[in-house]
Amino acid sequence: MKASLVAFSFMSFTLAITLLIGITTAAPEPVLDISGQKLKTGINYNILPLIRGSGGGLTISSASNNNTCPLYIVQEKVEILNGKPVTFTPYKANKDGVILTSTDLNIKSFITTTTCSQTPVWRLLKVLSGVWFLSTGGVEGNPGSQTIVNWFKIEKDGKDYVLSFCPSVCNCQTLCRSLGIYIDDDGNKHLALSDKVPSFRVVFKRA
Repeated sequence: MKASLVAFSFMSFTLAITLLIGITTAAPEPVLDISGQKLKTGINYNILPLIRGSGGGLTISSASNNNTCPLYIVQEKVEILNGKPVTFTPYKANKDGVILTSTDLNIKSFITTTTCSQTPVWRLLKVLSGVWFLSTGGVEGNPGSQTIVNWFKIEKDGKDYVLSFCPSVCNCQTLCRSLGIYIDDDGNKHLALSDKVPSFRVVFKRA
């Protein structure tokens, strides 16, 4: 029942805002890291900002900074910090394990020590009106309407990469938009889904 309510709440939310993503979806192609190597499943990567100077890589943090649930996906405030590594698991993996653009993915943070017992799989979590933060606690695999908030994509925006939420794992009406950085009242930089923030352009570095 809880999963059904989450899916219903999300779909209701999507009807209230523009179904738009500011990128052009082309034929899927291999995603490359900063060394020019193809991203692959089962390998840890840091997600870093393309434009440096406003923070470091993506990491996890609780609202109270004591590692209690939920753990949000946020940008490091210090530029030299690379954040927490992640792995990518595509809905339909190819035989080479190469990650392609425009492909439904589960993203999972590499977590060593925490008091939060939730899974490290990313999901959308509604916190504010018109804003969904990304957090841990998602479900890996099992594609469908009940897990729709757990699926993300890597897209090309020109020559750059962006993370997006635009699931195609079910015949559902959902928002299709790139993710951005939303700064809360405490200065925390949340990875978020909202029409209030610009796209967060990223690069990938093997951890």
